[in-house]
Amino acid sequence: MADKPSSGELFGVPYNFEKPSLRGLLSSYWRPGESMLVKKPFGIGYSLNLANWRSWIVLAIVGALLYQEKSGDDEEEYAEDADDEPVEVIVD
Repeated sequence: MADKPSSGELFGVPYNFEKPSLRGLLSSYWRPGESMLVKKPFGIGYSLNLANWRSWIVLAIVGALLYQEKSGDDEEEYAEDADDEPVEVIVD
């Protein structure tokens, strides 16, 4: 029986199940001169290249959206309390 490859591409998506070293893990997320997305050092798909400025913009947007979602929970509770009265619906 032939051995299955532990790294490669499937339908254009890279995968790698070889045991990475600590240096390899750290250097895979910091690759100056490469694009925003780089192949993951372990697993399936891509990850952000933290040496690219576009990755930091993506992280800032995600952080802002998470902050907005967290702070918006208080407003939803207030809106639910204000709508306790019954609503009359007329259908023709």
